[in-house]
Amino acid sequence: MQVSGTAAQGDEEAPQGDLTVRTIAMPADTNANGDIFGGWVLSQMDQAGGIAGVERAHGRVVTVAVDAMTFIRPVSVGDVLCVYTRVSHVGRTSMKIEVEAWARRFRTQHRERVTRATFTFVAIDDEGRPRPIPT
Repeated sequence: MQVSGTAAQGDEEAPQGDLTVRTIAMPADTNANGDIFGGWVLSQMDQAGGIAGVERAHGRVVTVAVDAMTFIRPVSVGDVLCVYTRVSHVGRTSMKIEVEAWARRFRTQHRERVTRATFTFVAIDDEGRPRPIPT
C-alpha cells in the first residue's frame, strides 16, 4: 500500500512509503513509566526496514547504521504501530531506507507520527560477506 501526499484524519502530513509492519502495542512492551519502550519501537522499525531491504536486494541484508532517531511522541498500550518504509538510495552493496513509525491511537483512531529514522542496510551472501545489490 503506497501512502503519500495528502493529509489524512486531520494530520498535517501523511506517512510516506509503503506500509510494511503493523502491530499492536501490548502491556509487556512498556517501560517503567508505563509508556511503550523505545527499544520496542526501534525493533519494529528495524524489522520493517529489513523487510524492505530484503525485497530490494533480493536476499539477506544486515543493519549497519541508524541515523538520528528522535522520539516525537510516546506510544501507549493499545495503540497500533504502523511502520512505513521507502528505499531512498541504493549503492553497490548498501542501501538507505527511510523508516517512519506512526501510531493509530487506541479508541480515537487518530494517527500521528511517533518517530522516523534512516536505516542503512548491507546486502550479504551466505557467508555474511557484502554482495552487490541487483539493479
